[in-house]
Amino acid sequence: MRLILLGPPGAGKGTQAQRLVEKHGLVQLSTGDMLRHAAAAGTKVGNEAKTLMDAGSLVPDEVVIDIISERLDEADVRAGFVLDGFPRTLKQADALEGLLAQKGLPLDGVILLAVDDEALVDRVAGRYTCARCGEIYHQTKKRPKQEGVCDVCGSTEFKRRDDDNAETMRTRLTAFYKDTAPLVGYYYAKGRLRTVDGMASREDVAAAIEEAMGELKG
Repeated sequence: MRLILLGPPGAGKGTQAQRLVEKHGLVQLSTGDMLRHAAAAGTKVGNEAKTLMDAGSLVPDEVVIDIISERLDEADVRAGFVLDGFPRTLKQADALEGLLAQKGLPLDGVILLAVDDEALVDRVAGRYTCARCGEIYHQTKKRPKQEGVCDVCGSTEFKRRDDDNAETMRTRLTAFYKDTAPLVGYYYAKGRLRTVDGMASREDVAAAIEEAMGELKG
């Protein structure tokens, strides 16, 4: 399967992408990881990206597409992949369509994790993780069974991302609806879009994604 997971920040795309990697052997294509990988590999386009990132500049679409193109040429991707965090704009979506067509790797589908905005803000603003094992907690919905002690590894150290707050989350949602939400109509018109409830439990979201994948295969 060749999939895109679409949804606003905090909707759980990364979590579900990792599950697809573990269950189906798909390769998770995260733009951040690909940029860092290309920079470390020292390829021509990787060096270009590294120069821009080191300067704190945004990496232009053309460079990102070139890096994705390089990654798609690697053997492991042929078994299937899930794109997480790309495309973010209609321009990027068009460029990706052309690239995949050129390589004979058409998308099987796009799965949208639909969310309730205010519930998502609350989910993210209350989120924190175990500093050792990464288990996710929430200050009102999922606290450790023993206060201050991780249920999974017993660590007493926790951390919270700097951008996990209501103000930042609303800013990120505004950017999503401005730049990325038009992709919902774009992929719907192509007959590739399936929607699942991104506010359900991780297990229920995973089950809904499996059902959507079955429909896309059919």
